[in-house]
Amino acid sequence: MTTPFDRLPAVPELALTSTDVEDGGEFATAQYSGMFGVPGGEDRSPQLSWTGAPETAKSYVVSVYDPEAPTPSGFWHWMVVDIPSDVTNLPAGVTELPGAAWTVKNDARAAQFIGSAPPAGATDHYAISVQALDITSVTELGLDAEATPAFVSFNILSHVVARGVITAIGRL
Repeated sequence: MTTPFDRLPAVPELALTSTDVEDGGEFATAQYSGMFGVPGGEDRSPQLSWTGAPETAKSYVVSVYDPEAPTPSGFWHWMVVDIPSDVTNLPAGVTELPGAAWTVKNDARAAQFIGSAPPAGATDHYAISVQALDITSVTELGLDAEATPAFVSFNILSHVVARGVITAIGRL
């Protein structure tokens, strides 16, 4: 299966896993969106673990993106930046981020994880990614809390030194 990252320059691969969703597997009910009215949805971020970053990694960016959302530009569900390089996992439903990490406002303009909410009858594929960067903070690139996930992604592109991606399925 292709991901939105397949069009970008190749970088070494991080091994990315989750206890909440397998690559190619369906999100659990907790990862669906109560905010968007999905019954039982909790807007709970999935647990993530990663290994294999090169020594040049100084921070990580974690994101969840749905390229199949019914918009011309997809939908960013979650992005956390400035995760310290010595952190290699985030717990499910993380609320206290490590170090100086912070959450970029998603496409609903909320600084939180928003779960899956595809249209009824649709199956969407969500790219869950961890990207290792050769910079400590995206603020080094002039980015702040007003940056969008797409703008962050554009600006970090030349600083990505490794990437791990798993695909989750959302289906209503």
